[in-house]
Amino acid sequence: MSPNGQIDLQRQIPRLERLPRPLYARAESLRAGSWTARHTHDWVQLSYAISGVLGVHTAEGSYYAPPHWAVWVPAGLEHEVVTSMNAEMRSLYVRRDASAWAPERCRVLEVTPLARELIKAFCELPVEYPEGESAEARLAAVLLDQLRALPEAGFSLPMPAEPRLLRLCSELVAQPDLGHSLWEWAARLNTSEKTLTRAFQRETGLSFRQWRQRLRLLAALQPLEGGASVTEVALASGYESPSAFIAAFKGLFGVTPGELFRAG
Repeated sequence: MSPNGQIDLQRQIPRLERLPRPLYARAESLRAGSWTARHTHDWVQLSYAISGVLGVHTAEGSYYAPPHWAVWVPAGLEHEVVTSMNAEMRSLYVRRDASAWAPERCRVLEVTPLARELIKAFCELPVEYPEGESAEARLAAVLLDQLRALPEAGFSLPMPAEPRLLRLCSELVAQPDLGHSLWEWAARLNTSEKTLTRAFQRETGLSFRQWRQRLRLLAALQPLEGGASVTEVALASGYESPSAFIAAFKGLFGVTPGELFRAG
């Protein structure tokens, strides 16, 4: 219980000095509002959402995993994992020497049907599964091969490092439906619209419009997964019509809201 009388939903991080095998699995049922403190570890983490939406936050940006997507967190990167709704999470910890092929950055990956079944089967194994030529070790090897081949998705939200832009983005993250134009933000920051446009592209790799649209679509995942209608989520996200929201959603996620959460 926290000091203010509310239930503390902070998740405890396993105290591991090293991984006993190349792969280590955790299965968790998370309550709404669950979170971890920022931390690092000496192995890769794959956070996979069976249901619910996971958010992984780093200094470089935020990464979101709707149902049947996963966030790949490289070894040594400080991060926290949060969920604002009930979620079923499967985590895989991967030794550095078993994932030397992976880029040293956070990524959102699409978990294929085969990888899903392999993860499910691997989570049933004991932590210290038999090594060598055992069936368990072969399963782990096949799963590692499948992880290497998972397609990457563009569900990240890069955050700028420049202090003024970071304040702007933090305010928008807190209120994704804010309707201020780029001109209004430039005036608040005492700069020109042209200068702000260049700085935003340089710091995030996206235009202001692209960044804000991505923020709103990512923020929409939680209420959609929770059963809110597309119409109410579209209007709450600042879109003038459900059709405009659905078109933008499909442009980012590759599927409509209905298709995404039916699959999940």
